[in-house]
Amino acid sequence: MRQVARWCYSHRRVVLAGWIALLVIAVFVGSSTGSNYGSGSRLSGTESATAQELLQKAAPSASGDTERVVIATKGGAVTAPAVRTRVEASLAKVAKLPHVSGVTSPYSPAGAKQISRDGHVAFATVTFNKDAKDITAGQATTFVNTARAPNGGGVQVDVLGDVAASTNASSSSATMLGIVGALVVLIVVFGSLLSALLPLVSTGIALVAALSVVDALSNTISMASFTQQLCILIGLGVGIDYSLFILTRARTAMRRGASTEEAVTTAAATAGRAVLFAGITVCIALCGMFTVGVSVLSGAAVAASVAVLFPMAASQTLLPALIGFLGTRILTRKQRAALEAGETDVPEASARWARWAGRVQTHRLGFGLAALAVMVALAIPATSLRLGAADFGTDPTTTTTTTTHRAYELLAAGFGPGFSGPLELVAPVGSTAQQNTFKQVVTAAGRTGGVAAVTAPQLLQTIPGQPGVAVAQVYPTGSPQDASTSDLITTLRTRVIPTALQGQPLRVYVGGQTALADDQATQLSSKLPLFVGIVVALSFVLLMIVFRSLLIPATAAVMNLLSAGAAFGVITAVFQKGWLDSLVGVSRTGPIAPLAPILMFAVLFGLSMDYEVFLVSRIHEEWLKRRDNSYAVDHGQAVTGRTITALAIIMVVVFAAFTLSTDRTIKMIGLGMATAIAVDALLVRTVLVPAIMHTLGNANWYLPRRLDRRLPHLDVEPAVETERPAMAK
Repeated sequence: MRQVARWCYSHRRVVLAGWIALLVIAVFVGSSTGSNYGSGSRLSGTESATAQELLQKAAPSASGDTERVVIATKGGAVTAPAVRTRVEASLAKVAKLPHVSGVTSPYSPAGAKQISRDGHVAFATVTFNKDAKDITAGQATTFVNTARAPNGGGVQVDVLGDVAASTNASSSSATMLGIVGALVVLIVVFGSLLSALLPLVSTGIALVAALSVVDALSNTISMASFTQQLCILIGLGVGIDYSLFILTRARTAMRRGASTEEAVTTAAATAGRAVLFAGITVCIALCGMFTVGVSVLSGAAVAASVAVLFPMAASQTLLPALIGFLGTRILTRKQRAALEAGETDVPEASARWARWAGRVQTHRLGFGLAALAVMVALAIPATSLRLGAADFGTDPTTTTTTTTHRAYELLAAGFGPGFSGPLELVAPVGSTAQQNTFKQVVTAAGRTGGVAAVTAPQLLQTIPGQPGVAVAQVYPTGSPQDASTSDLITTLRTRVIPTALQGQPLRVYVGGQTALADDQATQLSSKLPLFVGIVVALSFVLLMIVFRSLLIPATAAVMNLLSAGAAFGVITAVFQKGWLDSLVGVSRTGPIAPLAPILMFAVLFGLSMDYEVFLVSRIHEEWLKRRDNSYAVDHGQAVTGRTITALAIIMVVVFAAFTLSTDRTIKMIGLGMATAIAVDALLVRTVLVPAIMHTLGNANWYLPRRLDRRLPHLDVEPAVETERPAMAK
């Protein structure tokens, strides 16, 4: 790393030009290819996926997304001639739109049951021949605007479905607010505008290039619709942190009398190596999502890794070049004046953090138990965490363009919440007897508790000579996100359908978007322990190799699990239980998005390992010099405490800003990560880890000789200078 930094410093104009060229090329490629982010994922091998495949084979033109156009009147009935004329004209235009394969009007014989009993609410069903993710933004906007054309004059029309949801306004203020907040913190930390801008400039150039690359990759790799926001959230946080860590070491070296080049190379050989290892650890944690076997999660892992690697590379190359341009101007005026006066005896350790380290050492048991109690208390709500897809009722209500939330409320008021996400009974039928058996199953389903209504069976003819496909819709009494709906799916599959079949050779599947979401939550829940185990095991091995210890990586794993538990507890309390939900703009509670815990754990574990590396690498450096565990822990905490706290504050500000996002998953991840980072910095790195290391003593550094000989050697932060034990006054 020293040689890389020296070359980048000496050829800073070439490095800057290279990064600008990379940025221009990446933006050009990204804008040329466009992006293709999906709205969800489908797991193969599930009953709902099989049902979907049967429908696709039977009626490809009607196997795409299904939207509901909800019509409501304030005074008269929806069947009034004036209302009917306006709505039918609008639906006729909708039927002619690209990729619309069919429209079932409430005024047609097939849609007679699509008018509520009081006559004030009705809905039309619009079927596309493509999934929602394949409908362009322009086509989606045209569809919604055409469907909502009859609005006004006592008539309200809104649209419910994934295509309509893609037109809901998204918040763009979160990123800017996070950047402004990070700049304020950096100015406070450095006391210099130029120093504060350096991490932002370095990260900004790298992150924009990374996002353009991710846009291009989205055309070949399946990625969820929130992937870009996830990349901004992660890339902005880690990029600023990595640059800040390296810049802090460079400034310290300058204040001690080192030349700009020496300061840059020293920072690269110490902090730069730690940043490299930390970035690799984050990517390993992210790539652990491949074990889950969900395409959009794998895509998110690739995208997030790109968003980490680009800023990390910029901190190792672009940042040294930028420091070369500014020289001593990265110091404050007071610091430059002291340097010119020959005052170079500047201790790196902070007096305040040294005093705090001493208190932790003295009261290790009390402080440690208190911190542990807080973390456990935050994690308790996670014991009732329920994974599932939130319905459209949880869409934001703070914007006038949220048509899906309004449509959900209208549909629930007129028919019941279950009508926003019906289940589907699907079966391949090859004879009249099987058709009659399927009718018996539908009748039995209609008599099941928790079912509001069922539709008459419909036979879809496939290729001549091949069995047809029978389908019927089942409307639950509960909303798609309710636990009762999940229980109903299980009841239908395990009790109602087998009993109704009575051994008949017919296989009936429970499908539909609601069942797909429920199956996804079930499968992801079952794979979460494997994912967590793999990530923890890999991180344990890496830390064991670096610090030549068994207890340090074990402690780190437990502490990181506690931080993740606290994050899961907070999002469960807010988004599922509704505690303080108004503070983050949660309009309605619901289950936790199935992808959120896996995404959060991967990112949080990686970032928590960053702080572990930053702290323990300094402690390890002092241990190698003095073989005094108590001094090493105290000094390492005194040296890194201020930097880690600044890093954490920036991360919390950036992540907390994303709670303003209108995307529920991103809002959830932002709150959870902000909580975990705050807990990790304030409790884990400043209290729990030092307290445990003081308690364990020299046992911290124990590694069996046989294992030590077999493990490769990897020095994260070699000692390049002798630190002064004196504390700052």
